[in-house]
Amino acid sequence: MQGRSLPDITFKTRVRDESIGGENPYRWQDVTTSEVFAGKRVVVFSLPGAFTPTCSNEQCPAFERLYDEIKAAGVDEVICLTVNDAFVIHQWARHLGVSKVKFLPDGSGRFTRRMGMLVDKDHLGFGYRSWRYVMVVDNGVIEQWYEEPGINDAGLDDDPYTVTNPDVVLDYLRRTKA
Repeated sequence: MQGRSLPDITFKTRVRDESIGGENPYRWQDVTTSEVFAGKRVVVFSLPGAFTPTCSNEQCPAFERLYDEIKAAGVDEVICLTVNDAFVIHQWARHLGVSKVKFLPDGSGRFTRRMGMLVDKDHLGFGYRSWRYVMVVDNGVIEQWYEEPGINDAGLDDDPYTVTNPDVVLDYLRRTKA
């Protein structure tokens, strides 16, 4: 995956807009891959879904906890990407108390499919989801890639969380920091 450009996708996001007023002052905003990644070095971690055990109890809180160290190692942003819609990930971030990591909804899985990481978890009632991976992206090009072993959608219930934890990517960033 190293050296590969990210696919050109439009993400359907929700942004706070106080001019709307009311209890739900959010509006739709399309954001493209180039808007998210152009001119920046970004760590992206992708996971199976909001409110799921490993994602909620381990991976997302760990990236939030190590956010400042990751940024200090030469990264502009840390993004959690998941095949969930903007409403779900907004509530999930609130539930987790995450304020530093940014969330990017891939509600229809278009980005995840183009990355080759879309898996069918219908046997669990999830439908299509992302396999767990982490990448360091520099100006829209994958610099470093980590993916959990055993990618599958054949009904296996394994959910490995080994090489996609923030300690692994932080070690890489520290070793390669200019």
